[in-house]
Amino acid sequence: MKYLIILFALIITLTFSCKKNVDVNKIKGIVKEQGITTYMYGTHVLTNHLGETLYALRSNSVKLDDYIDKNVEISGNKIEGYPVDGGPEYLEVTRIK
Repeated sequence: MKYLIILFALIITLTFSCKKNVDVNKIKGIVKEQGITTYMYGTHVLTNHLGETLYALRSNSVKLDDYIDKNVEISGNKIEGYPVDGGPEYLEVTRIK
């Protein structure tokens, strides 16, 4: 019985301590092609009206090339383990309008 309680406590601890992908909704900006960068992740970036990079983007469900240089509102998930090398947050885009 003692081992069962310890196992149960361990499972609960691991469940709540694991990082989950964070959903992001309604982030607005302008989609640009990813150029050469120091951080080298993502296929596109989301910039603000000043041209500053807000997020690096990738998507398996949305064709980001269709939205280059357009003002958009995106939804997606932050990718765990980023940012790196001074780069921006990294998002998997699931919806764009």
